[in-house]
Amino acid sequence: MIRPLLALLFGCGVMQAQPATKLEFEVASIKPSPPPAPGMVVVGCRGGPGTNDPTLYTCQNISLSNLVTMAYGVAYYQLAAPDWAGMARFDLRAKVPEGATKEQLALMMQSLLADRFKLAVHRESREIQRYELTVAKNGPKFKEAAPPPPADSRDAALTPGPLKIDREGYPTIGPRGGMAIMYDKARLYRPEMTMTMLADQLSGQFRGPVVDATGLTGKYEISLYWNAGDNLRTAAPAPGGGPTPVDPVSTGPDLKQALQDQLGLRVESKKGPVEFVVVDHAEKTPSEN
Repeated sequence: MIRPLLALLFGCGVMQAQPATKLEFEVASIKPSPPPAPGMVVVGCRGGPGTNDPTLYTCQNISLSNLVTMAYGVAYYQLAAPDWAGMARFDLRAKVPEGATKEQLALMMQSLLADRFKLAVHRESREIQRYELTVAKNGPKFKEAAPPPPADSRDAALTPGPLKIDREGYPTIGPRGGMAIMYDKARLYRPEMTMTMLADQLSGQFRGPVVDATGLTGKYEISLYWNAGDNLRTAAPAPGGGPTPVDPVSTGPDLKQALQDQLGLRVESKKGPVEFVVVDHAEKTPSEN
């Protein structure tokens, strides 16, 4: 009567000890990007689940910091990593198993970074500057999004043309929408944008999380221009470590003023806890493919 019970308990222990299946790319190559050629440099990723090429995922001139944020689903301001992780650039080409989801792609990326860069991370909560996007006193100054144009008009709008500037030096944006910065002049235009989307876009400009607290739930046509000189000077210090010169001819509203004057919105600064991914260890050069 006792022996069968012991055998059953031993069998359960063996089953619990079995490791979960590790999600990995079928084949993956990651290596330092070649030196950039003169002219435009392509930076970003394409393909993978949910695209027209679901089984091939490629990245060009992408930093390790960018790869980590994509793998762990955090914004760049939620990552604590060595400075070199945001400077070194890599090219990635990976074969994704058929039927994989976006969530599984992220887990495959985590496995790749652990294998090739010996990446080790942990999560922790940190108190940082946060922002709330609210409606200003006199209400919003933008309108509901118009119905989408016919298919042939949309196709024509997808063809990008050369970036132009208006009489005041701000870049112009086509009907498809987008964001552009030339020198210290920035413009954002979206024919259809929710307040959550706008808050996400502003997070990159304020270098911290922006939360939508407007209470507006529709889709809107958003057009905004501002002087991004302060942001650019913060992001690009002068060569040799010296003080960055201030452009004396920079004009135009800063982003907070532009939001209030042009859109009837406010950004209020607050402090609060935000979850961070902290890089404990990473090799500067990936191991052999």
